[in-house]
Amino acid sequence: MELIGHWIASIPDFAVPYALAALGLILTERAGVLSLGAEGLMLMGALVAIGMQLTLGSTLVSLTLSMLAASLVSVLFAAMVVWLRVHQVIAGLVLVFFCQGLSSLLGTLLGWTSVPVTAQGPVALWPLSELPLIGGLFVQNPVALLTPFIFLAVAWFLQHSGTGLKWRAVGENPQAADAAGIPVSAYRFVAVLAGAALVGLAGAYISLLSTKLWIAGMTGGRGWIAVGLVIFARWSPWKALAGAVLFGCVEALIPQLAAAGVQLPQYFVLMTPYAITLGVMIWVALGRRVGVHAQPGALGEPYVREERR
Repeated sequence: MELIGHWIASIPDFAVPYALAALGLILTERAGVLSLGAEGLMLMGALVAIGMQLTLGSTLVSLTLSMLAASLVSVLFAAMVVWLRVHQVIAGLVLVFFCQGLSSLLGTLLGWTSVPVTAQGPVALWPLSELPLIGGLFVQNPVALLTPFIFLAVAWFLQHSGTGLKWRAVGENPQAADAAGIPVSAYRFVAVLAGAALVGLAGAYISLLSTKLWIAGMTGGRGWIAVGLVIFARWSPWKALAGAVLFGCVEALIPQLAAAGVQLPQYFVLMTPYAITLGVMIWVALGRRVGVHAQPGALGEPYVREERR
């Protein structure tokens, strides 16, 4: 029972980065912009969070600045795909490699690599934290505790607000949205920056609140898994949250089994998240369907006003 209790308590630590990154991608792609740069944006968020914590010492400020840094970097991506109409797949891949190089360079030059930091610790939600077996689930850092509310806010925004309706209209049919007077390019530009902020927060969570240090390439492919998670969730925030918890359950189980003396091959452990990603992609392909949460109609398609019909 103690093993199960520790496993349940550690699930949010693994699930939150996937959840926030997937939510950021959904926010961007609902406006019709295909975003493959999550891995790079997470690295930038992770680096800036550690750097600001070492410089300023405030967890809240460090998290905020990491989100701003990811948004600032994504301005380059937004300009390429919205204004210059560069192929969105190519632009996303370029963003990943650019951020990988830039974060490694800055981390080394500024001396932020492998320097441990002290950040906000876990907060206990009493009396839920006293519950047997699952009490540890309610002793988490503030970002983990706020993640369900962030999902609630984004889901409400997309489904029930007037701006959210325009946001989704731009992603479904930009020609019709433009005819209705909605500034398509402006909405898409803002969508890229807003989504990048959440992806940057996911990276900051890993470095500042989970591992509490920075090393090059520390996100370990989580951004790519988040891309697959969005497809698995069919662009639905709540399904993305459920998928992230599923990934978190599996990843959290591996160290618990190791602690219990179960010997697992190293390379099996390393490939597990990607094997799960392949599994869910196959599941989605076999059960492909359309509906209110299906792929946005104009995802990945540049909008050229002169070609409006």
